[in-house]
Amino acid sequence: METNDVLMTQTMRWFGPADPVRLEGIRQAGATGIVTALHDIPNGEVWPRLAIAERRALIEAAGLEWTVVESLPVHDELKTGGPRAPALIEAYKESLSHLAAEGIRVVTYNFMPLLDWTRTDLAYALPDGALALRFEWEAVAAYDLHILCRRGAADDYAPEIVEAAGRRFAAMDQTERDRLEATILAGLPGAEESFTSASFLAAIADYATIDAERLRANHVAFLEAVCPHADTLGIRLVVHPDDPPFPIFGLPRIVSTEADLATLFASVPHDSNGLCFCTGSLGARADNDLPGMIDRLGERIGFLHLRAVEREGETAFHEATHLGGSADMPAIIAAVHRLSTASGRSIPMRPDHGHQMLDDLGRVTNPGYSLIGRLRGLAELRGLEQGIAYATAPPGATTANRRASWSRRGQR
Repeated sequence: METNDVLMTQTMRWFGPADPVRLEGIRQAGATGIVTALHDIPNGEVWPRLAIAERRALIEAAGLEWTVVESLPVHDELKTGGPRAPALIEAYKESLSHLAAEGIRVVTYNFMPLLDWTRTDLAYALPDGALALRFEWEAVAAYDLHILCRRGAADDYAPEIVEAAGRRFAAMDQTERDRLEATILAGLPGAEESFTSASFLAAIADYATIDAERLRANHVAFLEAVCPHADTLGIRLVVHPDDPPFPIFGLPRIVSTEADLATLFASVPHDSNGLCFCTGSLGARADNDLPGMIDRLGERIGFLHLRAVEREGETAFHEATHLGGSADMPAIIAAVHRLSTASGRSIPMRPDHGHQMLDDLGRVTNPGYSLIGRLRGLAELRGLEQGIAYATAPPGATTANRRASWSRRGQR
């Protein structure tokens, strides 16, 4: 007897041929799919079909599938509604056509102004000796107030944070100040842009008239222009939530809460308008009910980032183990399993932001994307999902049939 279980498609992110993690290592970790992008192509330019085909062939030669694009960047002029927006829309649609022609059906993007995802420490030491990514509001304030020197920045922080940031900056030597600046502006893998503090300050000025309402309207305009084309291609565009999920450097955030997402999907109800459900980004806010959001928004979810953060108050957090931290990962995976089984969809997932640990501590790695920490996370998540599937399977599903079903999925 076959079970009715539908399990997630296990993937890992790979940053292309320059990634220190090799494809064969990802396959040995148990993943069957790769999530990647053509990071060498500047934002706004068309992704050539030949370049997509060459990347796909490289991945398939290693016995893996290219299942998800992360990300096809949205140029900042689309976020601000700049004069080149119509031409940028056409370029985006052409890239989608080329991806669809090569079999890609899930395309991730974000609508965060200027910075993609932001951390203040890329090597936060944990009690067990592993290293994690961390975000700390006081460190952001120290950079914003004393390195970036953004006009009016003090108004965005509580007085006690302004004072603490001043003390912290004064205690830092130049190496520490340079490290903080690089971490915020250019230290993260997969970031869509990199800046100097001077160019970042100039770019912030382009958003002087863009508040949350205007940014939301520009997001809707982008989707209304692109989604009809994506619908015809059979592509699902999945938006990544804001990371961190609150305003930073005076820039608005509009994809941070369930209300934000519900508004987005109501405004643009096209089938192609979907969600990359990131449990870490959304989980950095205590007011986001992650299992409930999966239950309520599940039909829109086309991709899963599974990680857990340990919240340190309202505006600080670090990456925890995948089954630890502030997230209730068993409840989250149970909700995903209900969604997958009810819809018959094997949703692609990836273990996100693993700890740097064991032998990877002595290797050059992309922050958050060393292999061993993600291997640990994938193994934990795989075991959790299979345990939930086992516990919820109908009585007639035998252990042998379950094993056969899971084995076939692992060999795809």
